[in-house]
Amino acid sequence: MTALALIILAAGKGTRMKSARHKVLHPIGGRPMLLHLLDSLASLDPAATIVVAGDKREQLEAALADHPVTVALQEPQLGTAHAALQARAALTGFDGLILVTFGDCPLLSAATVQRLCNMLDDDTSVAVLGFRPADTAAYGRIIAKDGRVQKMVEHKDATEAERAVTLCNAGVLVAHSRDLWRLLDAVDNHNAAGEYYLPDVVTHALAEGRQVAVIETSEAEVAGVNSRAELAMAEARFQAARRAELMTAGVTLIAPETVFLSHDTAIEADVTIEPFVVFGPGVRVATGTTIRAHSHLEGADIAADCDIGPFARLRPGTSLARGVKIGNFVETKKAVMAEGAKANHLSYLGDATIGAHANIGAGTITCNYDGYFKYQTVIGAGAFIGSNSALIAPVKIGRDAIVAAGSAVSRDVADGELRMVRAEQLVKPGWADRFHDAMRRKKAEKK
Repeated sequence: MTALALIILAAGKGTRMKSARHKVLHPIGGRPMLLHLLDSLASLDPAATIVVAGDKREQLEAALADHPVTVALQEPQLGTAHAALQARAALTGFDGLILVTFGDCPLLSAATVQRLCNMLDDDTSVAVLGFRPADTAAYGRIIAKDGRVQKMVEHKDATEAERAVTLCNAGVLVAHSRDLWRLLDAVDNHNAAGEYYLPDVVTHALAEGRQVAVIETSEAEVAGVNSRAELAMAEARFQAARRAELMTAGVTLIAPETVFLSHDTAIEADVTIEPFVVFGPGVRVATGTTIRAHSHLEGADIAADCDIGPFARLRPGTSLARGVKIGNFVETKKAVMAEGAKANHLSYLGDATIGAHANIGAGTITCNYDGYFKYQTVIGAGAFIGSNSALIAPVKIGRDAIVAAGSAVSRDVADGELRMVRAEQLVKPGWADRFHDAMRRKKAEKK
């Protein structure tokens, strides 16, 4: 199989984003769009990946620190062909196919890239990707017949007849290394913008008498992200695709358009998701579980047959065993709950380990932070924590122990023990009646 190298262009300033963050690092599904692209193309097993940076280069280098990627610098920015040339040094000695694409096209698939690569042969030097958008706007046009390109032209330089063509340039091309550098070197900047355009590679290949192939894909796959509005559209496309994948795999989404998923959300078949649920990164949900409306989950591992929400918040480090119940307005953080444990109402469980079938009453709080350090609460199997209790960590509640409602527990509770921590009740019969009478008289005298 012919080796493949990737050149990903990410040197633009992204001014329309109006952001201090590099354009290609804005997230879709909780993951920077550039990393979406790298993840997708990783299945092609590229021999090398070069990201061409310019503005905010240090942000890209930080984001790519754990990836097998070389960052090349384009300075100054003189156009897309000039940008691609900046990868040449990193690919010295490479013999194979080279894909050139953009870092702000996060939904480009490996399957489409493979189709492009398959178009190259002894007669075909370059293959380009086209699409037919609903609004051709200012896209460059591809003039083609029977899958062969006759001309490519930027919108700024196109005639009215050429602008009437609906096949547009996605900006993605693949060429053999033995051809690409020569063709890039031939590109000039004799155009309306005074830039070195990547599509002129095609012009020079055609001038050499070589064939240039074109394949088409959907607008959704190659839509670039240059503004907040386009970022929202890319997010919507990503979410729609992920929802469809889950439903195809046997997950029930009662109102799919209201459920928001992360790039790594993993949900097994026969899970039911009610409306207005948000999944942050790092959530796994096993079969038979129901996530009820208006819940927010992040960094949580949920076993089979659990019941979550409505209005629950599961934060990172939450791990729920089979049959756990988390009810309305319950928040968990680094909470490990064993099989059948339940917290049905209005509780905060942080830095806690909770035993099987323990019952956490409404209003229970694990007081886990003293302003400097976090401390553990351990609740034994079968324990019953009464409503409105404060468990002041570090503290252990024993197996089958009972903490009476309204208790503030700061010392360990033994197995099978009842712990009641309440002030003695003071009873003054008739005091309230006398108070009300006195205050009414006082108020009447002021009128």
